[in-house]
Amino acid sequence: MNETQPSSCSINPTAEKIGKTFAYCLIFIVSFAGNTVIGIIVYKTKTMRKPINFIIVNMAMSDLLIPIFWIPREIQLLYSNFWLISGPLGRVLCKLVYILPLVSLVVSIQSLVLIAVDRFGAVVFPLRSPLISSKLCPFLILTTWIIAMAVYSPCLFAFKLVEYPGGLVCELSWKEVFGESSSFDHYAMSTLIIFYLIPLVLIAILYIIIYIKLKSQKIPGEQSANAGQQRQQRERNVLKMAIAIVLGFAVCWVPYIIVWFLVTFASDLWSCGLIYFSYVAYVMVRTNCAVNPCICLIFSRNYRIGLKTLFS
Repeated sequence: MNETQPSSCSINPTAEKIGKTFAYCLIFIVSFAGNTVIGIIVYKTKTMRKPINFIIVNMAMSDLLIPIFWIPREIQLLYSNFWLISGPLGRVLCKLVYILPLVSLVVSIQSLVLIAVDRFGAVVFPLRSPLISSKLCPFLILTTWIIAMAVYSPCLFAFKLVEYPGGLVCELSWKEVFGESSSFDHYAMSTLIIFYLIPLVLIAILYIIIYIKLKSQKIPGEQSANAGQQRQQRERNVLKMAIAIVLGFAVCWVPYIIVWFLVTFASDLWSCGLIYFSYVAYVMVRTNCAVNPCICLIFSRNYRIGLKTLFS
């Protein structure tokens, strides 16, 4: 980015460091505390031990990898480009710091798909057995982690700790490991399309079908009207939370994906406006791990009650 940044784009380095440090510290606190609380609430509240809440906890646990591994590295990079830990521990952390946050993101998008499928079954086929049952849910959650780790397993070999005259640097040595004919850009593009764009399209289709179903839904019989209305209201409340989580993910990630495409395919189009936009997108993508617990507490009465019980 620095190579393509126009010379007329003046950004105060000190102000940038202070602003980003404050933003990252805030993200760290909200994400770590919020996602931990979400997990504890579901664990301690028996009535909330349902598949959809287990999937939300799965997202929360994956989001914890961001403040634990990614945010501290981002703060350190503001003040030093060199890797601070040497030896075997340094080599292991070099791989984990960059790979685990990527694993977290793939787990999150798969969890969003599972939530959409769960809501689709509850609304479109209310009288049938749940598409994601209590017995099937743990297996699906485990599968999200296995798939995510398999997708980014090549990076375990590609990230290496390299010693330069100024110090150690954790860098990606893709061609050195997989050969000159191999392209990291092609690998990154494939993962982006398969594990981000296609799932988001699938999620959008499922929620559109759910919306159409809810709009056309009629409650049969006068005696069951009240019970039916209550059930529909519960489904709508859960659906609102689920859609808010998806929208939060999209809002945080779409700007970053746009920047990624521009850097990869149109680096000559950089302007001051795009440079500033990229800074905002870079910070926004890191806020997603802090957004989800806030959405749960805002849209779900059960989570708010669980939070009050936790501190009472």
